[in-house]
Amino acid sequence: MIRAVVFDVGECLVDESREYGTWADWLNVPRHTFSAVFGATIARGLDYRETFQVFRPGFDLYEEREKRAAAGQPETFGEEDLYTDVRPTLAALRGDGLWLGIAGNQTIRAGRILRELFTPDVDLIGTSDDWGASKPDPEFFKRVADVVPFEAHEILYVGDRLDNDVRPAIAAGMRAALIQRGPWGVIQQADPDADRVPSLRIDSLAELLDKVRTFNAAAR
Repeated sequence: MIRAVVFDVGECLVDESREYGTWADWLNVPRHTFSAVFGATIARGLDYRETFQVFRPGFDLYEEREKRAAAGQPETFGEEDLYTDVRPTLAALRGDGLWLGIAGNQTIRAGRILRELFTPDVDLIGTSDDWGASKPDPEFFKRVADVVPFEAHEILYVGDRLDNDVRPAIAAGMRAALIQRGPWGVIQQADPDADRVPSLRIDSLAELLDKVRTFNAAAR
C-alpha cells in the first residue's frame, strides 16, 4: 500500500513560468524566444541548462544566481506561483492519514521558501542542496527513503519528469506518479515509458486522492 506521498517541486507544486521568464529578462532575450529554445532543448533530451549556453556560452547558473541576488533580483516563488490544486490535495491526502513530503532539486534559498510555504502542511521538506545529491542520482532517492518512516515500496513519488522523477524513483523501489504538466510533462508524454513505467498517471494533483485510494484498495 501507499503510505507516504513525496512531491517534486517544479511543475508539480510550483508553476515555474514566471521564474523562467525572469531568466529570459536577465539574459535580455525575448521570453518567447527563451521558451522556444528551452522546449527544443528538452525535446532533444538535453539538460535544460544547455538553454542558457545558447544565449551566453560559458554561462554558470550558480554564479548567475549569486549575481541576481546581489542585484536584488533573486530567483524566487511564492503562494501565487503554486498550482491551484496543491493546497486542496495536500489537505485531502493528510485527511486520509498519508505521510507527506516535498523533495526536489532546489537551492538552499528555495528550501527556505518551501518551508515558509508548507510548514506544517507536510512532514518533510528536503532539497538537493540540503542533501548534496541531485536527481536523478540514486543517492537522492536513497535520502528520501532514509527519512520517510515507511518502506520504499510504500512511498509514492510524484513528479513531472520520466528521466528525473519516475524512472529513478521506480529504480529505488518506490512507486511513482507522473503528472503531465509543464514543459517536460507535455514533451515526454509521447514517450512509451509514460504509459508503462509510472504506477499512476495524472493530469492534475486533484486526481491523486482517488488514485491512491483505488491503488490501496487493490493492494489489500
